[in-house]
Amino acid sequence: MAAATKRPGADAELGGFGGLFDLKAAGYSDPLLIAATDGVGTKLLVAEAAGGGDHVGVDLVAMCVNDLVVQGAEPLFFLDYLATGKLDVEAARRLVEGIAEGCRQAGCALIGGETAEMPGMYDPGRTDLAGFAVGAVERENLLTGKDTKPGDVILGLASSGLHSNGFSLVRRIVRDGGFDYAEDAPFDEDRSPGRSLGEALLEPTKIYVKSCLAAVKAGGVNAMAHITGGGLLENIPRALPDGLGAVIDAKTWALPSVFGWLAKTGGVQPKELARTFNCGIGMVVIAARAEAVAVERALQDAGETVTRIGAVTKTPGDIPGVVIENMEEIWREGPERA
Repeated sequence: MAAATKRPGADAELGGFGGLFDLKAAGYSDPLLIAATDGVGTKLLVAEAAGGGDHVGVDLVAMCVNDLVVQGAEPLFFLDYLATGKLDVEAARRLVEGIAEGCRQAGCALIGGETAEMPGMYDPGRTDLAGFAVGAVERENLLTGKDTKPGDVILGLASSGLHSNGFSLVRRIVRDGGFDYAEDAPFDEDRSPGRSLGEALLEPTKIYVKSCLAAVKAGGVNAMAHITGGGLLENIPRALPDGLGAVIDAKTWALPSVFGWLAKTGGVQPKELARTFNCGIGMVVIAARAEAVAVERALQDAGETVTRIGAVTKTPGDIPGVVIENMEEIWREGPERA
């Protein structure tokens, strides 16, 4: 499976004490390396409880490579760390299969990893995962957000679902509501009747690498933000320089039904929803106003569902912030709106 992810620069065989990558063979002349590490959190517990999770490996890759691409970097290679009390070879094979699939989607090579058996550290059947990705960007193409200015257009790219954040709250809502992961998803009647609650919650995280790199190549992208833990409220400011903020409008996109269901069933207030989940926007691309149409077209041509959700503004202080208009009104209406 790892061999199927080979790419220029990664041609060495697995089995050594470290993985090799040749930047020159990958075509770089003055590259900066960017590294990211992440996991999938308690989504693993949902996968165990639901008896699924074959695609959790995709989530692992996505959480790392999506963090690289927001700085304009192309993911080059990936390593994984799998820890368990006693290795279940078939379960591990399925996890690695998902990791390899994620690497193929991102265009990076799976060049190694570590599998650790630690009886006493982990209960039987319990597994933990971590991922490590390294990418490169030519020095002159690094995205820092320094060119962002008031009036820049904020484009939202649709998420595939919950992605890999907020699952401690999700698990509490499922537990307190007496729901069964095997039963039909209560918010899925119109889209995917017969899909179980577990399957719906475990929908793999979308990988935005190829589409976002295409948008950067088109020109006009000033910044990007991967909407992970902290949601829309805390991640968009990470892409903005001091003195700038953002105003987005909840009316510009429909809140996917899974988030409406969580809000209604768990009594989650709109502000907490926006601070915990992606709320249907998995990636934000900030484009210069004059180039926004071209950036939007490049993203759509790469298969993304793109919505203009707001604009960059000045902020009274030095700390960037996000205002979500119409959130309180619309997101209290629940899943019926989606």
